[in-house]
Amino acid sequence: MSTAGGSQYTELFDNATLKQIERMRLRPLRRLTNRARGEHLSGKGGSSTDFADYRDYAVGDDLRYVDWNIFARLQRPFIKQFQHEEEMHVVLLVDGSTSMLSGDKFLRARQAAAAFGVMGLLNLERVSVYGIHSAGEQPAVFPPSTGRTKMRLLLSFLERMEGGGSIPLEQSIELMLRFHRGRGIAVLLSDFLTLGDLSRPLNMLYSSGLEPWGLQILSEAEVAPDVEGDLRFVDSETGTTLDITNAAELLSVYQQQRRQLERYLDAQCRRRQGRFLSVSTGVDLEQLLKDRLCRQGWVLR
Repeated sequence: MSTAGGSQYTELFDNATLKQIERMRLRPLRRLTNRARGEHLSGKGGSSTDFADYRDYAVGDDLRYVDWNIFARLQRPFIKQFQHEEEMHVVLLVDGSTSMLSGDKFLRARQAAAAFGVMGLLNLERVSVYGIHSAGEQPAVFPPSTGRTKMRLLLSFLERMEGGGSIPLEQSIELMLRFHRGRGIAVLLSDFLTLGDLSRPLNMLYSSGLEPWGLQILSEAEVAPDVEGDLRFVDSETGTTLDITNAAELLSVYQQQRRQLERYLDAQCRRRQGRFLSVSTGVDLEQLLKDRLCRQGWVLR
């Protein structure tokens, strides 16, 4: 990366943070990749010259990879396997619904998406981004791209991304899957504040060959509300209201429900061999990358 006269490369974070991100790599739990060339080692065998192992022949295997010398000695067909590198897709879904516009959640989601995207591009993975905020509208799409030359375009796309709408997250996932093809990782950047059931869309991600990574981004006020007295809550997306006369009792119930939601989301992602992490906007981006994502094995430095 280079910047003219020390100028800021992106408005999403400073150049020092960008340099740190460029040294990081994503660490998928599985190797769900495609047959194009990339930098992720695959166990499927392929066409490179790096021999890996033998396995028994199975009906439908390409006869070009049968070792005929071994067949002549043992009278059993064995397939030569080659270690080769395959391409991994990194799909980033940024929740742009109205609830994300409070407390810098939408900004942090775009910053995290930029970080994941840069890691993917520089590791020659195919990175795509979907920004979805309103039902019935076409999502904002950064098409599958790879390599350092696409980094400026990726960052500019995320800088310009707009939010404000009422589409539930589960519908956003299903809408994204109408456009996406390719196996790898799907990073969901959202507050996950939805009344819908996420089981079906997460199953769809898993069935599509995408490892679900859920990054829940909550504002400081959502993690630790400071309220008292009589209150009226207004849903930012539906406009419905709720009147409260005992804030202290409400806060206790709220924290129980928030932690229960976090456990549920973690279990749903893990059940599909994915990951989940809940963070507050009070944790700055550098802390998120180093202290949370690196320590929990999401990324490597």
